[in-house]
Amino acid sequence: MEADITLRVDGEDRKVTVDTRTTLLDALRDRLGVTAPKKGCDHGQCGSCTVLVDGRRVVSCLSLAVARDGAEVTTAAGLADADGPHPVQRAFVANDALQCGFCTPGQVCSAVGVLAEVKAGWPSAVTEGDAAPELTDAEVRERMSGNLCRCGAYPGIVAAIREVGA
Repeated sequence: MEADITLRVDGEDRKVTVDTRTTLLDALRDRLGVTAPKKGCDHGQCGSCTVLVDGRRVVSCLSLAVARDGAEVTTAAGLADADGPHPVQRAFVANDALQCGFCTPGQVCSAVGVLAEVKAGWPSAVTEGDAAPELTDAEVRERMSGNLCRCGAYPGIVAAIREVGA
């Protein structure tokens, strides 16, 4: 069975017909040609396909495209604006938070989501007490734990996120 859906991808409305079993990741990559989110494990375990859906981070390989009909989908490619790269993207470069770059689009989208969560005061498993979360190394590591980097660029990733969140 197929369905016609509309996704607002990186600020542009995109209409597409998809099989109702198609994941958001496959709709983006295979049907719309949006290659920023990567297909790593295709099981929701690595985070390389992370995008922002209506401002919240989503592992797109586990989300059905039809369930996101009408949603605002932001990929790492859509974070930049007329002034240049997003602050998180600039911080990743400045802090050597990438090596091969395969996981970077998902890491960047997840980092933007993390910063929004902390700003909103959402606690994580390592947030102490009822206080608003502070962007400590432990807090960043916990919140980014769903995004894996096979190259081991974690120190730079944590530093980049803390720099932007400061």
